[in-house]
Amino acid sequence: MITQLSKLLNQTSLSLNEKQKQQLIAYVELLDKWNKAYNLTSVRDPQQMIVRHIMDSIVVAPYLKGKHFIDVGTGPGLPGIPLSIVLPEAEFTLLDSLGKRVRFLKQVQHELTLDNIVPVQSRVEEYSATPLFDGVISRAFASINDMLHWCQHLPTEGEGRFYALKGQFPAEECKMLPAGIEIETSHRLVVPNLDEERHLVILKKI
Repeated sequence: MITQLSKLLNQTSLSLNEKQKQQLIAYVELLDKWNKAYNLTSVRDPQQMIVRHIMDSIVVAPYLKGKHFIDVGTGPGLPGIPLSIVLPEAEFTLLDSLGKRVRFLKQVQHELTLDNIVPVQSRVEEYSATPLFDGVISRAFASINDMLHWCQHLPTEGEGRFYALKGQFPAEECKMLPAGIEIETSHRLVVPNLDEERHLVILKKI
């Protein structure tokens, strides 16, 4: 799996050391092991997890600005755990409402000795944080409108951004943005060995 991961990384601008690669593979192995009992992801094949979960998450890394992020509706830690490994100087709060997922996240934190993640069990609309976040990240969590509605209290004033990870470009969702929000940029993402569209929409308060 290390060889497969290295080949995929060579098709991106990302440069990881051996420890980071080992941590990403260890995460896939834990996800595969726990998935049998906890049903954390519909992807069953570890080789596919590397493409659909690891690479699909970390291609976002070059676009993140800041040091303090929250991954809302993180599920089994996607994209937060792969991003925390790729960006060890940043801190990631991993928020999910389901206890079994948060138990898994704490096990990953322990076994991979990740000191830059904070697993939290909470509904996003009930969660308050101090300090606030440089970035609110959402992958397959909700529509952009729902994300903005539920997460409006989480980014820092002025500097904070919303990062919506999407499949096809969400043109209809982008037409229906609430007042006070605008799209700062959007990017078409290329995930090696994944023959599906991926986009990142970055939004800010105005």
